[in-house]
Amino acid sequence: MLLFVTASVLNTRDADAAERPNIVVVLIDDLRYDVFGYMDHPFVETPHIDALAAGGMRFDSAFVTTSLCSPARASFLTGQYMHHHKVVGNADLMPQGTVTFAQLLQKAGYDTAFVGKWHMGGSSDAPRPGFDHWVSFRGQGSYFPNGQKLNVDGQLKTQQNYMTDELTEYATRWLADRDQATPFLLYLSHKGVHGLYDPAPRHRDRYKHQKFTPPASMTNSQANGAGKPMWVRDQRNSWHGVEFPYHGRSGQTLAEMYLHYCEMILSIDDSVGRLMTTLGEIGADRNTLVLFTSDGGHLWGEHGLIDKRCAYEASIRIPLLAHWPETIAPASQCDAVVTNIDVAPTLLDLAGVAIPDQIDGQSFRPLLSDPNADNSRNTLLYEYYWEPAFPQTPTTFALRDSRYKLIQYHGIWDTDELYDLKTDPQETDNLILKPDQQARVNRMRRELHERLQESGGLAIPLGFKRNHGSSLRSPSGTKRASFPEHMISP
Repeated sequence: MLLFVTASVLNTRDADAAERPNIVVVLIDDLRYDVFGYMDHPFVETPHIDALAAGGMRFDSAFVTTSLCSPARASFLTGQYMHHHKVVGNADLMPQGTVTFAQLLQKAGYDTAFVGKWHMGGSSDAPRPGFDHWVSFRGQGSYFPNGQKLNVDGQLKTQQNYMTDELTEYATRWLADRDQATPFLLYLSHKGVHGLYDPAPRHRDRYKHQKFTPPASMTNSQANGAGKPMWVRDQRNSWHGVEFPYHGRSGQTLAEMYLHYCEMILSIDDSVGRLMTTLGEIGADRNTLVLFTSDGGHLWGEHGLIDKRCAYEASIRIPLLAHWPETIAPASQCDAVVTNIDVAPTLLDLAGVAIPDQIDGQSFRPLLSDPNADNSRNTLLYEYYWEPAFPQTPTTFALRDSRYKLIQYHGIWDTDELYDLKTDPQETDNLILKPDQQARVNRMRRELHERLQESGGLAIPLGFKRNHGSSLRSPSGTKRASFPEHMISP
């Protein structure tokens, strides 16, 4: 997901400020934090995204509070935890009356446009409140036209090109054609790089001769399984596991899926280049803050898993780049913990709009000019609620500080997890039963409960169970895990 913000409107809060920023939000789907040239990926070429990092700020400790498309997208727009905004699954509509930062910016005089994947309730592509211009589609949409219709300001238009390119064309055309005297919010929400993995024809097979190197934790071994919850070991033979990924629907091996995923990033990079060129052409390149980010990470074999949802690092960490030449020093790096619920209050803060009390996040505006500025958040609260359609992953809560992460599960007979991210960044050594860690476990459990209690997160929403969900297993795959020794009575 990519997010861009500009500075060109009268600041209503600060009397000394002559302008407020324009805002462009570009959100990428399922984009890991480490698949870029600037992150030293061995072969993925991202010159335009790299230029954002070189000319702006990298947030190296950015996370989502829920790693699932619709809940994460709702959190970006509302600044609220999932348990607060109530978009729990991908089929859930945003509740009527929900206030987004787009509505508040529109009310404050911004021209606003949404282009792309909305996805909160796949049955409707109708324009949502807060946007003067609307381009979207139902559900996940499709990468290639094949009769796909786009809702353009209430009128159905036939998709003409590869989806990433088509959305970019709509976005850049709106930027170029609008009245440049008015501040704007552009929210470009890409379908890419969500599976199933289908690159643009110009990029397909660019990396077919490259090597997919599985993470060490992917191997089904006694060492990798030691200390892991049973649900993790069982999930490797499932829709979201490396042995039976998507029940074989892609017709590709795991390596082929990963390489096509990397090829799809190339069209995202092209999109970034076109956006930045357009901003320059309309004279908004200096006074625009650009944030580039994603609605979640993606596991590619870590712990035998694919996709996201769980609280492991590859699932919850996201890229976050901020580019704003008038404020941000080039090649800046910030290690402060920032999350997707912080985006809405930051953009409102920059626009001089009062931040509503119902927002759970906090503005990271001070960090844009000083990456070492005081930041009151020093821990991440993470939540995911079990989905009937994908029963492999249990309800999950986690608390992560700069070094340790506690993961605990709700409604399942299994083992919780504690990791020292400094000594064990790959999360392979579960410390939850270590005698010398029990004080820390107790302290983090108490803090996790208090954080949920303070924000109204102790009421667990239940999804509608339509059927058994994607619950198939491969007959040739790994069998069910056995209970660990510490759960067997002597």
